[in-house]
Amino acid sequence: MSRVYTTTYIDTRRPKKDGLYPVKIKVTFERVRKYYPTPYDFSLAKYNKIMFGERLNLTEKEIKKSIQAFEDKAIEVINSIQNFNWIDFEKGYLANRSAKSYVKDAFDERIKELKSNGQIGTAVSYECARNSIEKFQTNLRFSDITPSILYKYEKKMLDNDCSRTTVGIYLRTLRSIFNNAISNKDILPSLYPFRKNDYEKDKYRIPEGSNIKKALELKEIESIFKYKAKSGSIKEKSRDYWTFIYLTNGLNVKDLCLLKYKDIDGNTLKFIRAKTIRQKKERVIYATLRKESLKIIEKWGNENTSSESYVFPILQGKESAEKQRQLIQQLTHTINDNLKSIAEELGIKKPVTTYSARHSFATVLKRSGASMEVISEMLGHSNLKTTRLYLDSFEKETLEKTTNALTNFNNL
Repeated sequence: MSRVYTTTYIDTRRPKKDGLYPVKIKVTFERVRKYYPTPYDFSLAKYNKIMFGERLNLTEKEIKKSIQAFEDKAIEVINSIQNFNWIDFEKGYLANRSAKSYVKDAFDERIKELKSNGQIGTAVSYECARNSIEKFQTNLRFSDITPSILYKYEKKMLDNDCSRTTVGIYLRTLRSIFNNAISNKDILPSLYPFRKNDYEKDKYRIPEGSNIKKALELKEIESIFKYKAKSGSIKEKSRDYWTFIYLTNGLNVKDLCLLKYKDIDGNTLKFIRAKTIRQKKERVIYATLRKESLKIIEKWGNENTSSESYVFPILQGKESAEKQRQLIQQLTHTINDNLKSIAEELGIKKPVTTYSARHSFATVLKRSGASMEVISEMLGHSNLKTTRLYLDSFEKETLEKTTNALTNFNNL
């Protein structure tokens, strides 16, 4: 079969009104040449400087990289076609003319989008993943990221004492970038390096972190409930916030801060998880307000109890997305620091944090006989797999106790 050739090309046959010439990608197959446009027009001297010059400034380097990305995409499409033909080539190449092929550019665009939507926490997570991947290898293209490269990245991270959990978080973010690029037709599906099921042995599987036991025993929770803190102190408030989180379906701190009085209907709390607001299907949570929860609202709640007023006086409602995130993080650190001190006083060896309150809620319900489906709905999970991760340590504990019967010879 005849080879297909590509090259960048400045078309000097027909200058534009400003006297500049369009830069194109030339594809040649069986003596047929076709030209595909890029967004760039240059003088001949400027084109030669950018494409073949040695001392380029930052802007010129970026332009050269962008032009090369168009040719790179053409090459990727050509390589994906078993028997080259112009129809399949143009279907793949012209699907998205931006020819985004650099992972960092895709990360930057997604981060910008997240920030404009006020999703600051998610944007920061994407920034951390981008920086880690760029530190591993700069200017990676989507076509560069193969299962082999991903395994090398994982090994490098683990060798540098990063946890498997952190590696998993970063690579799930990268996987999301891949999914977006394929959905937008910026790259071909054949470039996807991640394993979708157990049959794709040649693809990369993202590691899962070991599930550290986060749930507390009921006696430990009781001791926190009964802990005597100085009235009106920040330690008392932190204990009460932790208690409220535990009793109201293990809601996270952001949801705690965003609760409004309109969300309260008698002894029922109805709210939408902040992390699902922008999803196609919002997760509506119903939580019972026990007498302990109502007392906490009475003690620490806003004096203004109008429907649009926040239940707890943490946010004003006028903050920027960045400021809101800062205040929520500050409250989380305050609760966790004070609960750590309380746990030490009570002799609790496990970490006691807002996150352990959520795990404890799920595990206590499971021990009481609640079904996985009910717990998943109360937590606001989109699937049972996530709920099982919460209850993994409980399941192992139950299995161990159950198998003790295999050698319980004393009761014969």
